[in-house]
Amino acid sequence: MSIQNSKPLILTTTVGSYPVPDWLMASPSEQGLMDATRVVVDIQRQFGIDLPTDGELYRFDMNHPDTNGMIEYFIRPLGGIRAEVGRQDWQAFSEKHSMSFRSKPAGVVEQEIGEGSLNLVVDCERLIAIAGENVKFTVTSPYMLARTLLDNHYHDFEVLLFELARVLSSQIADLNCHCIQIDEANIPGNPQDGTIAAKAINIVLDAVQGEKAVHFCFGNYGGQVIQKGSWLALVSFLNQLRCDHLVLELAHRPDNDLDALKDISTDIRLGIGVIDVKINHVETADQVAMRIEEAEKKLNRGHVGWVHPDCGFWMLKRSVADRKMEALVAGRNKYLGL
Repeated sequence: MSIQNSKPLILTTTVGSYPVPDWLMASPSEQGLMDATRVVVDIQRQFGIDLPTDGELYRFDMNHPDTNGMIEYFIRPLGGIRAEVGRQDWQAFSEKHSMSFRSKPAGVVEQEIGEGSLNLVVDCERLIAIAGENVKFTVTSPYMLARTLLDNHYHDFEVLLFELARVLSSQIADLNCHCIQIDEANIPGNPQDGTIAAKAINIVLDAVQGEKAVHFCFGNYGGQVIQKGSWLALVSFLNQLRCDHLVLELAHRPDNDLDALKDISTDIRLGIGVIDVKINHVETADQVAMRIEEAEKKLNRGHVGWVHPDCGFWMLKRSVADRKMEALVAGRNKYLGL
């Protein structure tokens, strides 16, 4: 049964990541991971989050803490990609200026890309075994992954992009949780690639069996904004996506960014960020309620279906992340009079 049938008109969710507990970091194990995932899901449900995530705890990479493993977790297991990056690879990637904030590629494409040992099904089934099917599982967009690779095989970005989309879609077809969310933090700074990015993301979305969500933000690289741009430049791109709802960064954005969303198709429910994850200050319920009210006034009433943080919580202290979740739900409830 869809959660929309028994929940408020505006639902709450988290974006994906949660701070890795110190005890799991100190002594990682499969049992410890399962215990920590239970904690993360239970905390979200205790605060009243309608659609929780697993916190992405198993993706954290100590060598790449600024991106919380959202790239390497997907790239390193893939077949046809060399994870060991040498000096010349580093230099070749840097000369492309493909990502201004990243000079080292996540991998080098040397052969046709295959799924290799990537196994999203196992990680999704772990979450379902712990929390049931009423959860959200996150997957990094093929466009964002493609931008991090040094391609020594296809020598064609679009071919590389669609190959990654093909591999991801083949696994996503077997995920049985309520919602799959595609994460994309690079296209907001590269709207000129909107058409090909939308085609690739739609290949992945078309494989989803349940609710289809896409998260966009302007980057959260160690708490820093890394993409310049605006939602206005992305409206046409967003309207091309075959998703059920969007998960958009707005709390840390200029006020006029909200105005651009009036032109998003009403067939796509809007998720608006009302919690700023780039600061430690904890919002009050009144502030959250006011942000929701402002969005509903500027947009078509009923278009906003979700409220959430701007991005994942991985860089915050657990105590701060928990209080922000509490404020999120309290603010939503205050706005709806619950």
